[in-house]
Amino acid sequence: MLQPRLCLRHAHHFRHSLASTSLRTYATVEAIDHTPPPPLTATLTNTPSTVEVNPYDSTVRPEDTPEPPFALRTYKPRTPGVRHLRRPINDHLWPGRPFLPLTFPRKGQHIGGRNNSGQVRIRHRGNGAKRRIRMVDFHRLEPGKHTVERIEYDPGRSAHIALLTNPVNGAKSYVIAAQGMRAGEQIESFRAGLPEKLVESLGGNLGTADAGMVASKTAWRGNCLPLHMIPTGTLVYNVGLKKGGKAQLCRSAGTFAMVIGSASERLKKGKEGMMEAEEEDGAAEISLEGARERKEKEKKWTKDDLYVEVRLKSGEVRKIHRDACATIGTASNSNYNRRQLGKAGRSRNLGIRPTVRGVAMNASDHPHGGGRGKSKGNVQPQSIWGVLAKGGYKTRKKRNVNRFVVTPRPRGQNKELSKPKKKE
Repeated sequence: MLQPRLCLRHAHHFRHSLASTSLRTYATVEAIDHTPPPPLTATLTNTPSTVEVNPYDSTVRPEDTPEPPFALRTYKPRTPGVRHLRRPINDHLWPGRPFLPLTFPRKGQHIGGRNNSGQVRIRHRGNGAKRRIRMVDFHRLEPGKHTVERIEYDPGRSAHIALLTNPVNGAKSYVIAAQGMRAGEQIESFRAGLPEKLVESLGGNLGTADAGMVASKTAWRGNCLPLHMIPTGTLVYNVGLKKGGKAQLCRSAGTFAMVIGSASERLKKGKEGMMEAEEEDGAAEISLEGARERKEKEKKWTKDDLYVEVRLKSGEVRKIHRDACATIGTASNSNYNRRQLGKAGRSRNLGIRPTVRGVAMNASDHPHGGGRGKSKGNVQPQSIWGVLAKGGYKTRKKRNVNRFVVTPRPRGQNKELSKPKKKE
């Protein structure tokens, strides 16, 4: 086991205490803020059972714990495989085994990238450590408050998962944890509607309730809401695509999307701008063609009232049904992409087999093969099956494009222009 090394910057304060112990640790932390996080606010579950308390009347809400500055755990190079090892600091994870009733063993020939007939369909997969699949709840249909029992590591995904407990019946479930979520917090799902106590605290009539007041009591980190209840500009993850469906977008570590607003608001702004332009031009009468265009656009406005525009991490803006689910916050383990495995053996433990370059193969095994292994010859770049690369084989559809995509993600030169420039 790799053991953490103590920070010896202030070793003169406890030099005598270390001299009497035989503990030898080999890991250190670089560029981390050692100030302790603020204590969590007391939840309303600690109140006496004789007093009835409406949790939605309280102005106290769980504050997001401040994230420490970016830091990775490094290790003293006692072996070559540890010299370049970098790991995110996740000391809050549960060190024990998972909740076994919500897992099942990962077995079968599909582990090696093979189909039901045993043929390899995905290369560079196989072996790896034994795993158990965690059954994660992506629907979040059960209402009521749930307590976060612990945050766990999931070998089947890059983000962390949280084990929830229903205080009413004791049922447990796994969900993808939000960034900053810790054990002891309470989260809730509002997909089935708002609770009666919350409606009473808002005046008893949701039609006259202020949308900001509703959001202040529901749009907390880790809560699952329909998209139309989430304020504009909120970061969300675990975004669904269909009404009543499960979460399908923004589920990997550190990913998020931003709620821009309803599609009808954007079209209404365009309508107002068109009317102002007509007034400026002095158009006294509207032609029949203009009236037809207006009627067609009004039909679109009624349809677009059912959709909410969301900007994904890739830059794509997509229309999603207003009753689709989304979770407030960002997916956990945001420093996952900065890790370094340090040696090839850890990649093999993850079930990833080596990738051999085509120019290093024989001519009978790859189009780039043959020769002395330094060049592919006078051959266009292509895959092992002969599919042309670098724009030689078009895969994007020109017809039947996705009608829910408002703004496609930047590609090619537009992608390079959209990247932020480095400060000199």
